Amino acid sequence: MKLTTKIFLLVAGLALAACTNPDRFGADGAGGAGGIGGPLVPGSANDPTSTAYFNQTVGDRVLFAVDQSDVTSEGQVTLDGQAQWLLTNTDYTAVIEGHADEQGTREYNVALGARRANAVREYLISRGVAGNRLRTVSYGKERPIEICSNEACYAKNRRAVTVLAAGLTG
Repeated sequence: MKLTTKIFLLVAGLALAACTNPDRFGADGAGGAGGIGGPLVPGSANDPTSTAYFNQTVGDRVLFAVDQSDVTSEGQVTLDGQAQWLLTNTDYTAVIEGHADEQGTREYNVALGARRANAVREYLISRGVAGNRLRTVSYGKERPIEICSNEACYAKNRRAVTVLAAGLTG
């Protein structure tokens, strides 16, 4: 065998041997504060203080019925989680974006988006989040996440989205 082939096989063998014991650094995989999702990586979706965790685990949006701005029972569950997260992570403020589907006039949908954003804001305030940490904005039908003319798309666009920002309250 050539020397380069021997070196390659040696390196490959060492690499494979290094993978045989996944618990070699302790129960959490890296000797740090890990959990079910693996080691805690600051800022990642498994860090309970991160915006990624808020967006993916807590949920950053609630959906609404046609021409409605009342928070549904499913929306309340999401907003309860948002309120708890915001009460725990007081360094964050939030902008609540109100959206509508493409049906109706621009003016109507901007007003509807504003009502939806305000409904979410009022719900979060009712759960203890300080009002000076929450702002609202309405985009009406101007920022759809789905573009097609059927109910499945419309339903995804009838929403309020809580967008986090780190910073001082004012």
